[in-house]
Amino acid sequence: MSPSTEPFDEVKYKALMDGLECSEIMLSEQAISSRLDAEYYSKRNLFLQAKLEAVGKKPMKEYGAVLDCSAFYPSITGYYSHDRSLVPFLRVNEIHNGLIYITDDTVFLPQNILEENSKTIALAYPGDIIIAKGGNTLAKVGLVTDEFPCYSTCRDVITLRTNELKDLNKYFLWAFLHSSYGQGILWRSASQTGQPHLTLPSILEIKIPDIKELQNTIEEIYKSSVDKKHQSEKLYASAQKMMLDELCFDPSTVPSGCRAEKKLSETFGATGRLDAEYYQPKFDFIEKKLYEYDGDTKPLSEIVTYLFTGQYADEYLTEGEEPGLKNYIRGTDISEGRIERDDTHCVNPDGFNKFVTKGDIATGRVGTIGNFGVVKEDLEGAICSDNILCFHLPPEYLPDVYALYFNSDLARELTIRMARGSVQQRLNQETLKEIPIPLIRKEVQQKIEAIVQESFSMHDKANKLIKIAVQAVEIAIEENEKKAIAWIEKQLKDL
Repeated sequence: MSPSTEPFDEVKYKALMDGLECSEIMLSEQAISSRLDAEYYSKRNLFLQAKLEAVGKKPMKEYGAVLDCSAFYPSITGYYSHDRSLVPFLRVNEIHNGLIYITDDTVFLPQNILEENSKTIALAYPGDIIIAKGGNTLAKVGLVTDEFPCYSTCRDVITLRTNELKDLNKYFLWAFLHSSYGQGILWRSASQTGQPHLTLPSILEIKIPDIKELQNTIEEIYKSSVDKKHQSEKLYASAQKMMLDELCFDPSTVPSGCRAEKKLSETFGATGRLDAEYYQPKFDFIEKKLYEYDGDTKPLSEIVTYLFTGQYADEYLTEGEEPGLKNYIRGTDISEGRIERDDTHCVNPDGFNKFVTKGDIATGRVGTIGNFGVVKEDLEGAICSDNILCFHLPPEYLPDVYALYFNSDLARELTIRMARGSVQQRLNQETLKEIPIPLIRKEVQQKIEAIVQESFSMHDKANKLIKIAVQAVEIAIEENEKKAIAWIEKQLKDL
């Protein structure tokens, strides 16, 4: 297939390619790309190439883009911390819906460790773009927010520095790479030797759509999204404070000492636990405070309606790939009271017998412990991963309030305490059932629930704005900028 100087005609191109199961490529083109793998020249990839070449003028490197990534470094897991005064360490799990999210699962590194490994651990700054470079998360894209002045990055991601870009808005570039076209071209450029992975030179050769008018609009939408995200976080924090005030719990009063003297009958004889961390004074203090609450506090085992462990799926399918598929929830989908899926993992329900119900509370049970989220109506009937525990509380315990309770510093300490495992923490049904649950006064629950739901609404609007920005870029590529801008105006009006 020789290159054409004629304008790209999508209808004609689709008709030309329809029904073909092979692609014929000129040797001259093959030499330019230096690729011999057939997938690179698949019908889908050739269509993608033609579509982008119709609107693309210059490769990314000509706009001044610079790429960086961490090299091999000694194990630093021993320096992991949750102290937010340190430097956040970005891994693929920090990328959600096109943005970098710092959560309770994020780890932080001391400045001196970064200085000692300055040649091997790359740094990222607000406005930079992070791209996952391999495995099943390949091409996952996130824009670094301004929550911290500096971030460190793991070996699994590439940092696209944006401070030297010329004539290219970094927010537009991010939206393009996060779009279906950007994702498609990133996957196409990945090396196929062994496990697919992205290389720095191949990314720099990606041609960027020559779209000018839309770029500033994309930036405005992004900034509006960030503003709503911050509002959501403030509301959620205020709901947690209201709950802690109701429970008369002040985190600053928790004992910091680690020494406790216990009789054998009070320890292994009663709990079956011999690990010293389990008996830290702070845990006795927290439990005592909970049982002193004016309401009715009971262990989860005495109030839970049902509790089950999810089921393993050996094959993921894509939503719509075949009829009757069920959504599949994984531990990484749970964050701060919500269950959000970055992708559309589904499974065939045949052979499964445990399905979630609206109002269920789900939490990860392996590795990262302590994130709880509520199953909403859109996930009714979904299937949970075997790395998830799922339970349902009676009607007098409002789900959003008790997911908030489990995510608070108060209950999180107890949840982590109940986890077992010397190498990887595991939370099982029996240990989860031991956590005390206070029955918060109905009127207080209703106030807390209203704030949490307002927080979620603001969070949803922030996500919708991100989707608007990305889809607008796709419309501009497929049609033109004027139609994309008109579409944006309608979407923002409806929002």
